[in-house]
Amino acid sequence: MMNSEIYGEYEIFDTHAHIFPEKIAENATVNIGRFYGLHMDGCGMSGRLLESGRKIGTKLYLVCSTATSPKQISAINSFIAKECELHPEFYGFGTTHADSEDLEADINQIVELGLHGVKLHPDFQEFNADSPKAFGIYELMQAAKLPLLIHCGDNRYDYSAPERIAAIHKNFPDLKIIAAHLGGYQRWDDAEKCLAGLENVRFDVSSSLAFLSRERAVELIGRYGLENCFFGVDFPMWTHEDELERFISLGFTHEENQRIFSGNFREFVGM
Repeated sequence: MMNSEIYGEYEIFDTHAHIFPEKIAENATVNIGRFYGLHMDGCGMSGRLLESGRKIGTKLYLVCSTATSPKQISAINSFIAKECELHPEFYGFGTTHADSEDLEADINQIVELGLHGVKLHPDFQEFNADSPKAFGIYELMQAAKLPLLIHCGDNRYDYSAPERIAAIHKNFPDLKIIAAHLGGYQRWDDAEKCLAGLENVRFDVSSSLAFLSRERAVELIGRYGLENCFFGVDFPMWTHEDELERFISLGFTHEENQRIFSGNFREFVGM
């Protein structure tokens, strides 16, 4: 368990957290755990997220949810915006879907609601991240200057392979991208080869530190550039206390920790 004197030294942002309406939160959490074959440490309700985050003094949460079908898009975006109104600590990203009948309306809704970016999960949504229909999303996002938080990598699927994320960057170089899970959940070697050094691509450390050795995690962060990495928990997958302990154990300096905890994200979004 982390000593409060340690985390009290830092301004901590969680740049990857999922929330759901209370009536579906438990089922949604169970289904995510079933998808990954993992025990879920929490339940994806706003109150539970805040309860977990307060234990390490979290100041900001990037909250999101993913539309698994186009009919869910508008309701999810409205829900995220409402939760951000209720909780000033929340920094909301909306969602859309490659099969949406009106991508322009989706992006306009996200902007009008005051949301700050778009979250996509190609594996859940079952589309190739670099498919022509997905490119329609990125074109609109790039024009609207909305950053993309995108799930990356999974050995069981190819939808979000790191190579596809690199293709997004190649075709939309001005689009700001956060490549989740250090660029490639379970596919970190591939991610290192094709994503390191790409301008406008950043990385969160969520759902990575539980699987990587300390040495490999430090090596990856070094390859991407410490200044390009963000702290994230992937709640309700993990608790804030556990993820903070894993991160602190990497052994970065106080200044380096602070950059990853909040400084890098502040610079990335112009906060």
